[in-house]
Amino acid sequence: MNTFLGFGREHVERHYRKTGQSVYMHLKRHVKEKATGAAGGAISRRRNGKVFLDLELNRDFNGDEYDCEDEAKLVIFPDHFEIPLPNIEELPALVTIACDAVLNAASAYKKQEPDSWDEEIQVSKHARSLRQQDNGVRIPPSGWKCQKCEMKENLWLNLSDGAVLCGKWFFDGSGGNGHALDHFKDTNFPLAVKLDNLTPDIADIYSFDEEEAVLDPQISEHLQHFGIDIIPIQRNGTDNGHHNTDNTNGMRPRVSEWEVIQESGMKLKAVYGSGFTGIKNLGNSCYLGTIMQVLFSIPEFQRAYVGNLQRIYDYSPLDPSTDFSTQMAKLGHGLLSGLYSKPPMKSELIEQVMKEEYKHQPKGISLKMFKALVSNGHPEFSSNRQQDAQKFFLHLINLVERNSVGLENPNNAFRYLVEERVQCCQTQKVRYTQKVDYLMQLPAPIEAASNREELIAYEAKRNEAEENMRAPPEPVRARIPFTACLQAFTEPENVPDFWSSELQAKSAGVKTSRFASFPEYLVVQIKKFTFVVDWVPKKVDLSIDIPDFLDLSRLRGTGLQAGEQELPDLTPPIVLPEDTRDNSMNSSDSPEIDESAAMQLAEMGFPLEACRKAIYYTGNMGPEMAFNWIIAHMEEPDFAEPLALPTFMEPGPSVAGSGLAATPLENHPPEESIAILTSMGFPRRHSVQALKATNNNLERALDWIFTHTEREEEEETSDALSDMADTTEPNDSAFSNANMHSDSTLSPDQDASGPQIKDGPGRYELFAFISHIGASTMSGHYVCHIKKEGRWVIFNDHKVCLSERPPKDLGYIYFYRRLSSS
Repeated sequence: MNTFLGFGREHVERHYRKTGQSVYMHLKRHVKEKATGAAGGAISRRRNGKVFLDLELNRDFNGDEYDCEDEAKLVIFPDHFEIPLPNIEELPALVTIACDAVLNAASAYKKQEPDSWDEEIQVSKHARSLRQQDNGVRIPPSGWKCQKCEMKENLWLNLSDGAVLCGKWFFDGSGGNGHALDHFKDTNFPLAVKLDNLTPDIADIYSFDEEEAVLDPQISEHLQHFGIDIIPIQRNGTDNGHHNTDNTNGMRPRVSEWEVIQESGMKLKAVYGSGFTGIKNLGNSCYLGTIMQVLFSIPEFQRAYVGNLQRIYDYSPLDPSTDFSTQMAKLGHGLLSGLYSKPPMKSELIEQVMKEEYKHQPKGISLKMFKALVSNGHPEFSSNRQQDAQKFFLHLINLVERNSVGLENPNNAFRYLVEERVQCCQTQKVRYTQKVDYLMQLPAPIEAASNREELIAYEAKRNEAEENMRAPPEPVRARIPFTACLQAFTEPENVPDFWSSELQAKSAGVKTSRFASFPEYLVVQIKKFTFVVDWVPKKVDLSIDIPDFLDLSRLRGTGLQAGEQELPDLTPPIVLPEDTRDNSMNSSDSPEIDESAAMQLAEMGFPLEACRKAIYYTGNMGPEMAFNWIIAHMEEPDFAEPLALPTFMEPGPSVAGSGLAATPLENHPPEESIAILTSMGFPRRHSVQALKATNNNLERALDWIFTHTEREEEEETSDALSDMADTTEPNDSAFSNANMHSDSTLSPDQDASGPQIKDGPGRYELFAFISHIGASTMSGHYVCHIKKEGRWVIFNDHKVCLSERPPKDLGYIYFYRRLSSS
């Protein structure tokens, strides 16, 4: 009754011991079967309180055969003294008022339901009178980029002049540099629509003048003005919580795909117990549920969160609903404990058979609190619309990465290095670089389909049917060999704007990618979705013969080969805008700092002076880069002190903090480059050394770090020996680094020599896959299949059954486990 947080019976004692809060309200609903011969019109004894209306009941208890009785009471700890409610005589007036307020308060989750937030969006006052410029702008269906920076995500189309600009930067690392808002301030053009998730059913429109999301009844005409031929936006109804948009544009419904992926029409046997708990669909939340089912089938995630459950609970903040590790542990326990997946009693089964009903299926656990936390502030996942499971997977990886400081990082199982080789077409010289990745995107080349002639014949029949206004023929699904997908992945890719350090100019280049290391768990996404000319995001209907066992050993990178010549380690010149050049030439006591960006960071809880320093040392390159600088410098003693500019021959504040010898400012690597490397997990000292050794070239600095691990280990050992007072007991096992094969993890107080890579053989076995049903990732439904105890199990929201025919050829995201070398 002080924090208004809710706890189950097994956790309320822990909360009392931790906080000393002793007064709790206990809500309970008793469900009783009506006595035989009871009047059919009997009224359930329920309290007149909204909070009870939000209690979830199994649908089996909602009929006329059951009666409900609600009970509320105050419980005083530690003696568990109970006071029934209402109790005006014994309780002070303020306590009675507080109790009534809690009982009549609507659940916070009710405010997140579709009906509540949809009604809040109003038609913009600018929609009907919007003036669009005849400037000849035409927007292509793909390949967008912000007109003022290099951002290719979170892009917004201004509906007045067709400018494509990036949106606001978000705390989770997504978003942009706010150029769309800057454009409004310069032009007063009020309305913009988001390009990333624009579909025939969805249009996210924002009014900068009204400062809120709005509706535009004429959005179809406004988009047509810029060459975007899309049908009028309309909201369709929902079926079982999923937006049903598969019949858009007269397309034939994907009945066969729906039935095959969900294994409809088969008598699937329900399974119960640990690891077989379903997840309730909150309305278009199956993208989240399928990802979490797969992740918590992986031992690393089980160990990190469920294995450390008690410790995470003990050290959770006073409000555990805002703590990522607590909510992950809670979710993992719900899925793996078996407490929420129990088979029906034998008497219940007999009764259901007699009534010819079999409706007992556990409802699964609800992820309302978890979804609210992981989607907080995200422009897409915070909505109640369907989303791309692949994007959510990477979003969750990012959250795990940020919240695993001092804990075991289960992301290590997914992380691997990609070797990129770029060859200058004019000089034939090459450059090798490495980057960290978590997911392999595999092309699906339609031209390699084994039934290509059948597809060509179908296209001819479909075109003929359209011309003669007849019903289209039965669709033909493309069958693509998996080997063709791998071949397309290894094909060279043209890089038209490649900057050749040999020519000191832009030149055509050719890029190829290989594995520099193999992860313990390989995630493979099939690239099934594409934008067609009419702007409708089309899912290519295809089938791929996905193998159960996969050997990618031949795709391991080889590095610089004999006879190859490397391009010089030179960075391209930085072309600054004229106003920036003028500012840099004028000496001033007050540096140029984007105060709006600093305030944006300060709103997250960081000290304002630290935010101003972050903006300055990252060259006013936006809040995202400054955020990385903040994370890398939070432990420095002068972190929150005001900005003190160094003179030309004085070292900057970060140099002194790094333990390096003082050097002239002009020789010190740019802070934005250091911030990028440290945000990837590399120690600051090694990042500075790498940049100095490679003339501040980021790509070469990354390679330098990986090729100097022995030197770094020696330095770490030297530091440890010189400061034994700050170390814990020595560990006999060596810690893993980017070039070593190890399953051990780093201790909280020992620096990593780089991103933790669990390299090993490139042989894998398929253990899970996620399938998508529908025409677009923004609609339809997701189902996952996981191999457990040698059997394939289908997880379809709250329903968990043994799979009879797992549709491996129709999957969207596949999860492989590395085979042991033995």
